[in-house]
Amino acid sequence: MTQTASQHERAIHASGSGSGGVERVPVVVHSSSGAASRAVAREIADLIRQKAAKGERAVLGLATGSTPQGVYEELVRLHHEEGLSFANVVSFNLDEYWPMSPDGLQSYRRFMREYLFDHVDIDPANAHVPDGTLDRSEVASYCAEYERRIREAGGIDLQILGVGRTGHIGFNEPGSSKESRTRLITLDKVTRMDAASDFFGEWNVTRQAITMGVGTILDARRVILIAFGEHKAPIVRRAVEGEITGSVAASFLQEHADARFVLDPAAGAELTRIKTPWLLGPIADAGLRWDPALTKRATMWLAETVEKPILKLTDEDYNEHGLQELLSERGGAYGINIDVFKSLGKTITGWPGGKPGRPKFVAGKGVDDSNGEDIFPKRVVVFSPHPDDDVISMGGTFIRLCDQGHEVHVAYQTSGNIAVFDDEAERHADFVQEFCSALGFGQEDAHKIAGDVRAFIRKKSPGEVDSPELQQIKTMIRRTEARAAAKYSGVDPSRIHFLDMPFYETGRVKKKPLSEEDVRIVIDLLREVKPHQIYCAGDLSDPHGTHRVCLAAITTALHRLKDEAWMQDCVVWLYRGAWQEWAPHEIEMAVPLSPEEVERKRIAIFKHESQKDKALFPGPNDPREFWERAEDRNRHTAEQFDRLGLPEYQAIEGFVQWRPSAEDGALVELK
Repeated sequence: MTQTASQHERAIHASGSGSGGVERVPVVVHSSSGAASRAVAREIADLIRQKAAKGERAVLGLATGSTPQGVYEELVRLHHEEGLSFANVVSFNLDEYWPMSPDGLQSYRRFMREYLFDHVDIDPANAHVPDGTLDRSEVASYCAEYERRIREAGGIDLQILGVGRTGHIGFNEPGSSKESRTRLITLDKVTRMDAASDFFGEWNVTRQAITMGVGTILDARRVILIAFGEHKAPIVRRAVEGEITGSVAASFLQEHADARFVLDPAAGAELTRIKTPWLLGPIADAGLRWDPALTKRATMWLAETVEKPILKLTDEDYNEHGLQELLSERGGAYGINIDVFKSLGKTITGWPGGKPGRPKFVAGKGVDDSNGEDIFPKRVVVFSPHPDDDVISMGGTFIRLCDQGHEVHVAYQTSGNIAVFDDEAERHADFVQEFCSALGFGQEDAHKIAGDVRAFIRKKSPGEVDSPELQQIKTMIRRTEARAAAKYSGVDPSRIHFLDMPFYETGRVKKKPLSEEDVRIVIDLLREVKPHQIYCAGDLSDPHGTHRVCLAAITTALHRLKDEAWMQDCVVWLYRGAWQEWAPHEIEMAVPLSPEEVERKRIAIFKHESQKDKALFPGPNDPREFWERAEDRNRHTAEQFDRLGLPEYQAIEGFVQWRPSAEDGALVELK
């Protein structure tokens, strides 16, 4: 959104050698997480085949978690469709929770079976995962034996890593020594918070784990660290550009002879060559040019850096902060400032769906007279991954679209049922029992259901999948809350859609892969409504991955529908807010909110009572409630616009227009 497509592709694929020495380890940024996963899988496959051709074993170090899932899925595809054999593979996993049963929902041995081992022809005897069932007295000798087995296999040829927000690789928490070997370690609080969703609450997270040491990892002949998502960007920058330090274990990879970071654009967003490439020398060296998008980003960065409104920036400000090239090309600060200020001002609109009798609002241009009179009222579909993302992330705009007379539909893509506390569900079961008793009907069934739910909750172990009855109660709680919030926002009840996409309905944090059935559900709704505007979540820092999958379903559907007549008038906007917000230079439509609208948005969020006070899955390292996060982010965006010299508003919700790319068709052939 901030560069032309060709510029963006050239910039993100630039190698670390073009970073002016800032990057201390090679980095490749792919166009998407899917492209990155496929590239890493292909590299693993090439190694396996090369070793097999020589009659040798390929020794792999493997990681778990959401990041490498795409790699394993591609390896499984290569096995089934291209004949890739794992018969010569020996693998050693990085870590395992302790204590942990190999069949536990959170077990990394189970993870590897479900994502890779059970789907390829690897010899089970050659697939090593640390044993989480050991008695404490056995752990030390077991760890020494794990090291011996790695040496006996000839050492690790290729080690795959993820990275935690503390910079840990494996479970090597801050303070881990460069020489550390496989051992039992106590998990950092941040790491436990990040794992909370897998364990259905931080209080259930195992406090210790067995992990390969930093020294064990560095012994591998080749290392690939994979990172995806905006929430990984700050730690990636510290690991790649910062000093080597035990407080960020991933920084030790700077000293490895053959280590590489493989990122998606979001994870690489804080790298100097992507965030502020003008600080590294001529931008042409990075395949860029001073087009309006890059000029806007640089000017707004400068204004924030020197703490001045855009129109007060001087030639000296540009010269003294690495922007001499831009100043020279444009001939002076005045012209740059005026153009950027006008461009930013054109993003602001109080009529997100358009105004009667007015021309169409166009991203980057504002109200554009060349388009003739806009369509009014519009049919609008707001997609919400979870039952509360709509009001959390774009509640003010949601309410305004309804107030301004548009036909607004809201589509809740998943039930969100795993995010309800057991005691909340039990309370509702008690209500049904009391309700039926008071009215004198269905008492026997109500008593039985409530009793069964209470009995299940009493014996339920941490992380156990809910019974079907308990899942249904939790689904109904989220559904009634969503309906109340949507009706309060002004949506006609007949336009509230619960899609219950199948990928989500596992009763676990781990979901099924996106399927043709999921995409078909979205296609059917869009064909029914034929919207002029679509709003969907571009908030891909969601730590559980649901937002990412929901967006993939929508973009795949849109790719399939692109030739239908109604699509020619359809504009797709991406919102954020639950996990992070768009930066001002990214925003293409800014909807200002009054104090009264902020209050109405808050009340709409409060309708989601099961998520109030303390959500079951609040996300990493952010104790604020979701309504507080939303208000703080919306207020912060308004304050940024104010500091840049724009009008002062109470709050602003920001949107970026989605535009099709080659990646959007990647799921078209889903089976």
